[in-house]
Amino acid sequence: MAGDYAYDRVLLKLSGEALAGDLGYGIDPKVVDDLADQISEIVKDGVQVAIVVGGGNIFRGLAGSAEGMDRAQADYIGMLATVMNSLALQDAFERHGIYSRVQSAINMQEVSEPYIRRRAIRHLEKGRVVILAAGTGNPYFTTDTTAALRACELDVDVLMKATKVDGVYDCDPVANPDAKRYDTISYMDVLSQGLHVMDATATSLCMDNDLPMIVFDLTKKGNISRALKGENVGTKVE
Repeated sequence: MAGDYAYDRVLLKLSGEALAGDLGYGIDPKVVDDLADQISEIVKDGVQVAIVVGGGNIFRGLAGSAEGMDRAQADYIGMLATVMNSLALQDAFERHGIYSRVQSAINMQEVSEPYIRRRAIRHLEKGRVVILAAGTGNPYFTTDTTAALRACELDVDVLMKATKVDGVYDCDPVANPDAKRYDTISYMDVLSQGLHVMDATATSLCMDNDLPMIVFDLTKKGNISRALKGENVGTKVE
């Protein structure tokens, strides 16, 4: 294992909204800079990192904001939004001295590499952060499903789901102050209880391939490193 970390290779799933920070829309430079700082710490300690980021801070076609638009067309626009976020992350990482590559599921050779599994693995082995853009390249699939798929393809040790809460609860902790937080929970319980950790396709894919997931609060600086060291900063799903 790399340094004091419990995992050698990880995939971090970020929502687009996480990049917006307090702005609520677009990309907050401070949030991206803080994230790059956290990623820099673990990469320099030898952890291999891949990232899948959503595009909801720029376009929310899946959430219905594109009312009346063809679903497939809206999904393609959302994929392009993830490319914008990926390029912003790459810029921040490289300003922090982290080598990175953007690989897109939609071919756009002027700004990114095509997603090629073996090339992505080689980048990881060389210590480069691989930012996986444009979802799966197909409409009707979420970036949650993309994260689960790429995590399985790249043979990562754990999928890290970054959120604004400190784990998985039995109900909404904002609406119910008595909500119970789980330290650990099975994928089957997540599905049977209808807990909104990831969509059902992504959850089933992780379960079928024995891929553990850590759900944690990204807003607390240092939580990425603490989670990877096995500290109780979130919920482990397996």
